[in-house]
Amino acid sequence: MSDVPAASPPPRPEAVVAVLAFAGIVVSLMQTLVIPIVADLPRLLHADASDTAWAVTATLLAAAVATPVMGRLGDMTGKRRMLLVSLVLLVAGSVTAGLSDSLVPMIVGRALQGLASGVIPLGISIMRDELPAERLGSATALMSASLGVGGALGLPAAALIADNLDWHALFWTSAALGVVATGLVTALVPESKVRTGGRFDVVGGLGMAVGLVCLLLGISKGADWGWASGTTLGLFAAAVVVLLAWGWWELRTPHPLVDLRSTARRQVLVTNLASIAIGFAMFAMSLVIPQILQMPTATGHGLGKSMLTAGLVMAPSGLVMMATAPVSAAVSRARGPKTTLMIGALIVAAGYGLNIALMDAVWHFVLVSCVIGAGIGFTYGSMPALIMGAVEPHETAAANSLNTLMRSIGTSTASAIAGVILAQMTIKFGPVTLPSKDGFRAVLAVGAGAALLACAVAAFIPRHRPAAPAPAAGSGDAGEAEVSEVTA
Repeated sequence: MSDVPAASPPPRPEAVVAVLAFAGIVVSLMQTLVIPIVADLPRLLHADASDTAWAVTATLLAAAVATPVMGRLGDMTGKRRMLLVSLVLLVAGSVTAGLSDSLVPMIVGRALQGLASGVIPLGISIMRDELPAERLGSATALMSASLGVGGALGLPAAALIADNLDWHALFWTSAALGVVATGLVTALVPESKVRTGGRFDVVGGLGMAVGLVCLLLGISKGADWGWASGTTLGLFAAAVVVLLAWGWWELRTPHPLVDLRSTARRQVLVTNLASIAIGFAMFAMSLVIPQILQMPTATGHGLGKSMLTAGLVMAPSGLVMMATAPVSAAVSRARGPKTTLMIGALIVAAGYGLNIALMDAVWHFVLVSCVIGAGIGFTYGSMPALIMGAVEPHETAAANSLNTLMRSIGTSTASAIAGVILAQMTIKFGPVTLPSKDGFRAVLAVGAGAALLACAVAAFIPRHRPAAPAPAAGSGDAGEAEVSEVTA
């Protein structure tokens, strides 16, 4: 009898998909944690409101920098390894914020949480490397949609915790979920053998970080500082100069952080442009619906509901996104993900059009959020297939990370533009000024326009190509046939 122990069986695809989707939801939950306590942060942290706003801004900036960096490191050194690093950073940030009673530790904790945002593109890339072809489309659609699922489910959960427990419990809950996700990934997710090796582009990483921080800081703080202020204009000018210099460097270095030549391929470029518009359209819903639900009824258009009720109204959209993922994959298999992306964008636009007409009852907003959620499920499910259909396997994590970054730029821009519109279209309510109903309708109209723009941009994605013969399920290139088959 041989003394060599039997090799452990490979993890089941179902387990890999479930664990990665759970990790994605945990990370996206983190982004909505502070929403119920944002107004109370000045009192809780003994700081000015303008300073406590950095608890949100720090997460945004850290996520923008970390997402492409983690993707590139994942392609180089191992996607599972960087996925675990991201989850450890999430736990560390949650513990730091959970222990904080002042501003600086809170900002540090929130920045560490933002560094975990590469989990979703890394998870999609692991799926491409590990799953059999017949499972890849629905799995990546679910993983991509987890960004919206976590956000939708996180708001009511955070509101419930904030209303009934000490506010620190928000971050201890995040830490506990992060520990669970880390353990599950360690036990059930295999390490991909697809790697590029090489050296990390430190200059490119620093250049991209500086350029993105200048750009997103100008977008997120422009309304507070003044869009024509020297600080805001200086940040935008610095972003342009630094990003142009960064692009020049990336085209000339032998091991770039982002392969701009791959990014310039028509399918990748157009998909990323559409992703900016979809990110914009998605976030408009999150800005308008909770505000209307919580505004006083005496305004004539507010419904006077609690934060918890607003979260519960939004929660079904997350479940709809999850349910839509396999439908999105089926449409992509039959017609190509280009068609899926265009259908999803049209559904989102229709949802905003419906919301312009229906703004007077709670069920109106439940219906609207579900319609928009279905559209987002379609669009988010199609984007990974489009990206992976145009890049080599060893570029998957970096390419998906860049696509995720494009969505984030869209959401940041939506927040800035919506803020300007709502600040200009107001009504007087006692001693305060509140957004008017026409202001909310204008934001919804802009969201619908962004979705229609995404559909128009997606029309320029190259048409469907014939699928290559499928390899045996479970082989190293198992996902390639599926990606080729659904590429439009």
